[in-house]
Amino acid sequence: MGKITTICFITVDNVVEDPHLWSGTFQSEDTGELNDEIVTEHDAMLLGRVTYEGFAAAWPQRSGDPFADKFNAMPKYVVSSTLENAEWNNSTIIAADFEARAAELKQDQNLLVWGSPTLVQGLLDAGLVDEIVLLVSPIVRGEGIKLFGDAKQQHELEVAESRVLGGGMLALRLTAAAA
Repeated sequence: MGKITTICFITVDNVVEDPHLWSGTFQSEDTGELNDEIVTEHDAMLLGRVTYEGFAAAWPQRSGDPFADKFNAMPKYVVSSTLENAEWNNSTIIAADFEARAAELKQDQNLLVWGSPTLVQGLLDAGLVDEIVLLVSPIVRGEGIKLFGDAKQQHELEVAESRVLGGGMLALRLTAAAA
């Protein structure tokens, strides 16, 4: 049995929108090492459309380092009812019943959900998330898309690990609390 891990750059006030605009000053070599570690632990990515389109525009041009090569080679499952083509290599569109498909994929692989706040919320509400990794930047944005903005129910989590990274970002690994 695999697991589903989510990873997000996030502000203190729960904003995940456009992290390239606000997280850079808090990133360090430690951030890259943690991202490498997380990607290495996973077999495939499960992404929402907006995150997928952003990644697909940037990552195919990168290669030559283990992170970029793994990121590009991984199977990618895109949850979207509107996306018609998924051109980034190894990409498959999941247009309906994403909870059932995610549960099926989780049977034999570790899935990584990067960003994708709407997808994360749906997976949380379906009880499919095993681990949440938050890369918390010490900044308050005040507005923007929030990771936990539309929770349909309470989710109990346990802190498995916390550490301050070199740039001042706080890395939190949370696991679903035992029922």
